[in-house]
This record gives sequence, C-alpha cells and structure tokens, in this order.
Amino acid sequence: MNGMELATRVSALTPSSTLAITAKAKAMKAEGIDVIGLGAGEPDFNTPKEIIEAAYQSMLDGQTKYTPAGGMAPLKQAVIEKFQKDQGLVFKPNEIIITSGAKHALYTLFQVLLNEGDEVIIPAPYWVSYPEQVKLAEGKPVFVDGKEENEFKITPEQLKEAITPRTKAFILNSPSNPTGMIYTREELEKLGDVCLEHGILIISDEIYEKLVYGGSKHVSIAEISPELKAQTVIINGVSKSHSMTGWRIGYAAGNAEIIKEMTDLASHSTSNPTTPSQYGALAAYTGDQAPVEEMRQAFESRLNAVFDQLVQIDGVTCIKPQGAFYLFPNVKKAAKMTGYDTVDAFAAALLEEARVAVVPGSGFGAEDNIRLSYATSLENLQEALKRIANFIETHKKS
Repeated sequence: MNGMELATRVSALTPSSTLAITAKAKAMKAEGIDVIGLGAGEPDFNTPKEIIEAAYQSMLDGQTKYTPAGGMAPLKQAVIEKFQKDQGLVFKPNEIIITSGAKHALYTLFQVLLNEGDEVIIPAPYWVSYPEQVKLAEGKPVFVDGKEENEFKITPEQLKEAITPRTKAFILNSPSNPTGMIYTREELEKLGDVCLEHGILIISDEIYEKLVYGGSKHVSIAEISPELKAQTVIINGVSKSHSMTGWRIGYAAGNAEIIKEMTDLASHSTSNPTTPSQYGALAAYTGDQAPVEEMRQAFESRLNAVFDQLVQIDGVTCIKPQGAFYLFPNVKKAAKMTGYDTVDAFAAALLEEARVAVVPGSGFGAEDNIRLSYATSLENLQEALKRIANFIETHKKS
C-alpha cells in the first residue's frame, strides 16, 4: 500500500503452518500432482445429514436474522445439558457464550483477559494458534516443554517453576493437538492444585473430548472440584465431534463476569455466530449421537491399522496417541539419515519428492517431530507411509 505502515501486532504473527501446508498440497493437486495430504486438522466425513437438514429447515422457517451476540438461548441450553450429561457440570446461561468456532472463543477470551505483558503458560507441543493469539492480546507466551518421555505432558513441578507475578493463565489441551495425549484425573488434580495455590485461570481446550481411543477417558479439569470449576474456562465446539469445522460454532463456559465481557466484545466484532449454523449445532447436540461414535470408531480403527506400519519405518519413533486424530512421530534420526539438518527441510523434501504433505513439528514447538493427520482414508494413510519409508530407504546416506 505505497509504504503505508501496518500495525506491529500483525507483523509479529507467524502464519499457521497447518493451513500453509494444506494450501500447498491443494495447489500441487490442482496441477495434477499425486499428493497425499496428511496436514488436515478436520474430520474427513461429511456433517451428519440430520444436522444439515435441521439447518436447512431453519432457513426455510425464516431463521436467517441476527441472534443475541452470545448465541441463541436454545443452543446455550443444549450446551448446558451436554455439560451436565457428560461431565456432571452445572452451568447457567450467563456462564455460556456461543462463538464463531472454538478458535474465536479463545481469541475473545485472551482479548478480555490479558493486559500488556501478562503471561500465559503454554505447554509444548502446542496448537499453533495459542501463542499467536496471546501475542495479539499483547500478552507473553511462556512455553513449558512436555518431554517426550513423559508422553509430552508437563509436570506440576514444571508448571510451578514457570509461574511469575505476571502469570495470568495456563492453557490445558487434552486430548492434545498435535500429540493426541490425554492427562489423567490424577495428573489434572496435581496441576489444578498448583493453579489454585497461585490463583491462575485455567483455560481448558476440550475440542477433541469425544475422540479418545484404547479405553482412554477424557476428564475435564473443571469436574474435579467446585474450586477448579470456578477457576476454569472450558473451550469446546462441534467442529471435531460432529465434523462441522466449516460451520464455525464453538463456545466457552466459565465465570459469568468473563463470559459477559467476551459477549460484549463479540457484539462489536462478529455480532453473532451464523444463525443457521447455530441451528445445526442445536441439532448436533439434541439429535442422535450415533454418528459421533461411528466417526470415533473409524479413527480408532485407522490408528490401530497404521501405527505399527509407522513405527517400523527406519529412523522413526512414535508414542501411540490416546485421542484426537494425529500421529506425532519423532523423525530427527530419519532426517539426519537422509542428509537433512532439520526436520523442516526433511518435511519439505517429503512433499516435493515423496508427494506426502506433513506438518513440521516446529510450528507446534517440537522441532524433532512431524504431525500426520489420520483424518483421511486408510488407503491414503498406508500409501503415504509406504512413500515415506521408500523416501528414507532411497535417500539414506552411507
């Protein structure tokens, strides 16, 4: 714009590595190149038909106007009933805000919570948008490394060590994107004790709660005690559970004062979440839940089918995920064996030569790893892993 100076807050942002790799893979496919994309952060199933029909009917019935900024009352009630049923948590309507996706819920929360220099503790590996959203709110991300030997989870001691007088909040993501790891009730209790002791708000991102495998159980930190519930804001939505990523409906549940400020901010930014999408989400929560379980079973079946194939690849190690739909293997050895100094360079070569799109772990704060999404067909997954194995075999340096 002819030298016009733009806001520094955006110039400091790091673009989303997941969206970037997906866009590049799509561009290559458009050129007729046979690329298998494993970068997707969304289920590969269509939204269940009943949800689509409910949204369509709502539009025919004239539900195409504004709703309250914080979401329509029937959807808030459905969310309240979901919390009661799934976690035994009791919320009031003024403790719920419906947002334009869970990402928007997080963004709005950071905007109302943080002042310049306030610190937010973020366990690494982390979802790529957490630190960027904290920075946009003039906060400071403080990273704590979840060690691979501890299933990428942080300890209460690590959390305590990271706390300073400027610490405002702690982000918890279980099941985790990108690792698929789940914190146990006992682990959550201990982390919660630290947060209670220091008066730190817990931001619990539970968007993958329905996607758990191998008999694992999702526990919300808010269900452990009334004290922890009072100090937690839960972030969730229908994107992953009901394959509704493009519908953009998420929500936050927590302290009424925080929710009020979030609602006031939303009224000046988005006005309200898309009305027909809210009717779709209402159908998602009040209708048949069988499709949710069918998708979960499909993901678990794929995971079990390809995990052994992955860990048999030379130079690759991986902890078996307990939730979400990502594999997060350590490929540092494979990268070195094939002559690449960094995993980023190795991942770029996989796309260019092996025609497999993976997301480098550096975007998640884990430079030795790559993220592979198994939200694609089993055939694609098996072929992609074959290509990766062949690439390593043919590029090995003696």
